[in-house]
Amino acid sequence: MPESKRFLLRLDPRLFEAIRHWADDDLRSINAQIEYLLTDQARRAGRLPHRRSRPPQLPEATEPDDDETGAASRDSAASEMRSETRA
Repeated sequence: MPESKRFLLRLDPRLFEAIRHWADDDLRSINAQIEYLLTDQARRAGRLPHRRSRPPQLPEATEPDDDETGAASRDSAASEMRSETRA
């Protein structure tokens, strides 16, 4: 990971306290909260590209074969629903 840039940031004391409380609520340090807020706003403004995270690879689910048994059970269920709505 590249080394972070360091610089002095002057904040209004009320803003600092608001960010400190917000950071406490989100279980972050003040520095991490400020970085999160700036990153989020830079992405929303189109100044920073969104992260391209890959969705987790899930094992492929196997579909049941559409054999006569499966088709018959679906047909009987549909038939039962139709007869219930007629009654």
